[in-house]
Amino acid sequence: MIRFLFLLLFTTLTFASSVDRYRWENGETYLVFLEKNALPIRPLYYNLDKDDQRLTEEMRTGVHYQILHSSEGEIEQILLPLNDELQIHIYKRDNAYKFEAIPIISTTKTEAFATKIVSSPNYTIMKETGSRKLAQIFTASFRNSLNFKNDIRKGDDLVMIYEQKYRLEQPFSMPQLKAAMIEMRHKKHYIYLNDDERYYDEKGHEVEGFLLARPVRGARISSYFTKRRWHPVLHKWKAHLGIDYAARRGTPIVAAGSGTVIWAARMGSYGNLVKIRHSDGYETRYAHMKSFRRGIRRGKRVKKGQTIGYVGTTGRSTGPHLHFELRKRGRAVNPLRVVQVTTKKLKGKSYKKFLKLKKAYDKELDFHLNSATKFVKKPKFQEQCFIHFLSKEK
Repeated sequence: MIRFLFLLLFTTLTFASSVDRYRWENGETYLVFLEKNALPIRPLYYNLDKDDQRLTEEMRTGVHYQILHSSEGEIEQILLPLNDELQIHIYKRDNAYKFEAIPIISTTKTEAFATKIVSSPNYTIMKETGSRKLAQIFTASFRNSLNFKNDIRKGDDLVMIYEQKYRLEQPFSMPQLKAAMIEMRHKKHYIYLNDDERYYDEKGHEVEGFLLARPVRGARISSYFTKRRWHPVLHKWKAHLGIDYAARRGTPIVAAGSGTVIWAARMGSYGNLVKIRHSDGYETRYAHMKSFRRGIRRGKRVKKGQTIGYVGTTGRSTGPHLHFELRKRGRAVNPLRVVQVTTKKLKGKSYKKFLKLKKAYDKELDFHLNSATKFVKKPKFQEQCFIHFLSKEK
């Protein structure tokens, strides 16, 4: 019997309890947080299993978290977001504090705005929205295809359509760019997020990157990147920070990009693991291998497409597959979204389907451009509120 608690926020003045929002401080650890708030360390950390202890290490500087205080000022509940899908829930029951990892309840809204270039796209978007994240996703999506340094002119148009998650009525997590247009030297340049989760220009050419589409040829994706997955072995909520490619035992695994092997040995739940360091702070990981290819060892230089090992089911695995991770400066990112993969041109049915999507987005982009749609600033967090719990048995 597994119990899930789903938390909904209702703004009201009829209850004495209040929710206060805080920002996770630079350098603060989970243990320091417990001590600072006079919370018991043993049941909320030392009595946890290793996986839950590792979860507490994922708190990031600048993340907003919430504490529910009683009318007497006593801490009743705490929500600590770990990523955009999973959070730590600390709550008091029977005069004792409990710990659990639960899914984040969020809503997703499609938003858009149009503006005129002031100087660089990064500065323009920051000036218009105040959002560093929106500036980042725009420049990252176009950076391999356009020269922002030499071809930008003041007064040119810029339009963005994106999806934004909201948690407790506040913007939460990284927005996802759906379509955008930027004018440069009187020419409009477009980018679209296709149904295959990759970005294409107006001609159906994929935005250039450095990774192979799949490190296992012909494999099917059996599990996608998610910050919230019910683990089939541990029977608890955990992040799945990679892509699983199901394939027969012994199927060759190739390096997704050129780089240097920094690990080729067994590592806990990963089983037989290879780590490859690439340029620009990127690292790829290949887990659950049956075996390594001869010569694959720490310090070895490998090329994109070179065989490095073979599919297996070592470590914490329910069947033969490759668990593939992409990290940038230590943080896991989604290979299908954040880094664009092998350049290709859509053809046949895929291209026709893309043209329909493009036509719909072009209509939206033109509407926002002609309407001069402004960015809508979000209301401030409401401090006085009450958290209502709904329990669901499974």
